Amino acid sequence: MNLELENIVIQRLSAEDIVQRYITQYKGSIALASSLSIEDQVLTDLVLKIDPSIKIFTLDTGRLHPETYQLIDRTNEHFSTKLDVYYPENSSLEKFVKKNGINSFYESLENRKQCCAIRKIEPLKRALKNIDVWIAGLRREQSLTRSDLKIIDIDTLNQNYKLLPLLNWSEDQVWDYIKKNNIPFNSLHNQGFASIGCAPCTRAVTNPDDIRSGRWWWENPETKECGLHLPKGV
Repeated sequence: MNLELENIVIQRLSAEDIVQRYITQYKGSIALASSLSIEDQVLTDLVLKIDPSIKIFTLDTGRLHPETYQLIDRTNEHFSTKLDVYYPENSSLEKFVKKNGINSFYESLENRKQCCAIRKIEPLKRALKNIDVWIAGLRREQSLTRSDLKIIDIDTLNQNYKLLPLLNWSEDQVWDYIKKNNIPFNSLHNQGFASIGCAPCTRAVTNPDDIRSGRWWWENPETKECGLHLPKGV
C-alpha cells in the first residue's frame, strides 16, 4: 500500500466511507479496538452497521472504573453483540506488583510505562494476532502526542496497519453523533471526565482546554501515552 497516496485519497472521504472501504478490503482480518471512549462507541456503531460480524475487542486492565465495566454490558445489550475482552498475562503482572508495589506507577515514568506494557500492550498484541488492520478512535485534537497522526499508517509494533477514521473529527462532532444515534456512553463523562482509562490514572479534567488533563496528571503532557498509540508503534 502506498500510504502517502492512500491518505490523500481517504482524507476526502467521510468516516463511514473510510470504514466501509477497509472492512470491504480486509474482511476477516480487520478489527476495532475499543476503550469504550465516546469515539470508540461511535466507531462501534459505524462498523456494526456495515458488518455485524466484525471483531470488536476491549482490554480489561484489571483497574478500570466500575462505570466502564457497566458500559461493557450496556454496549453489548445496545448493539446486540459481545465484545471480546482481553486480560493481562497473570504471571507477568504478579511479578511486577510483587517487585514494585500495587501503585508504583505513581513513583516513576518507567514504572508507569511498564505497568501499561503488561496491562495493555501485551494483551493488545494477542488481540491483534492475524489482524491486518485495526481501527482506533484517536483524534488529532486530543493531545500534543496525536497532532501528527495519519488516518492510515503502519503500526510497526504490531506489524499491521492502524486506521483512524475519526482523526479529523471535533469533540462536538463525536457528541452530536452519540446523541443523534442514542449510543450509550460512560456516565463518568457527566462528572467532568473527558478521557477515561484506568481508575488510578484517570480523574476529571482540570483544564477544560485539554481533554487529557485528567490522564496521568502527575506527568508532563509529552509523556501522556500508554504505548498503544505512539507514532508507528515506537
